[in-house]
Amino acid sequence: MNTEPDLPANHDEARRNFLKQSSLLTALALVPGPVVEAAAQNLDERVASAFEKVPLKLEINGKKFKLDVEPRTTLLDLLREQLHLTGTKKGCDYGQCGACTVHVDGQRVNSCLSFAVMHEGKKITTIEGLADGDKLHPMQAAFVKHDGFQCGYCTPGQIMSAVACVREGHAGSEAEIREYMSGNICRCGAYTNIVAAIQEVKNGGQKV
Repeated sequence: MNTEPDLPANHDEARRNFLKQSSLLTALALVPGPVVEAAAQNLDERVASAFEKVPLKLEINGKKFKLDVEPRTTLLDLLREQLHLTGTKKGCDYGQCGACTVHVDGQRVNSCLSFAVMHEGKKITTIEGLADGDKLHPMQAAFVKHDGFQCGYCTPGQIMSAVACVREGHAGSEAEIREYMSGNICRCGAYTNIVAAIQEVKNGGQKV
């Protein structure tokens, strides 16, 4: 009869991890103190550099800005937290919902995935920059007409993507619109109305 205890299936992996950790601790114990201190200082400097502000020039909605930002600041956080342009929404923060969509030099971008410092000298357009004074942009007017929103949280990103979809020439059919708008999620399910709004703007030949 086998009297050896049953070992878990991951016993070998656990043993290897234990040996690696033990080896690492032994190695650290043998490293001279000044070397450890130098490594820690280097790490502190790298962390500090991530918080050190750098100059940045941008044009946002036709207005030029000279800013000081931390290198780690996303374009989304710059717009919302520093410039108080809160029309651009923070949804998933992983680039999966499209609520944070803005235009950078005319191209749609998920601003939550883009560092602000990457856009030195570029032209940014947010939902606040679409309308001409009190006159709505044609896509905004179409969304209102076709009830292309319910809770409205995703609407700014939907409209920014919709404008880009038409400009890019990807609004030729309902299927094409759905494909090229698939990066924008509407949790209320207003997709049919959103497509109708985009089709009206596209078929109306209005400048977007």
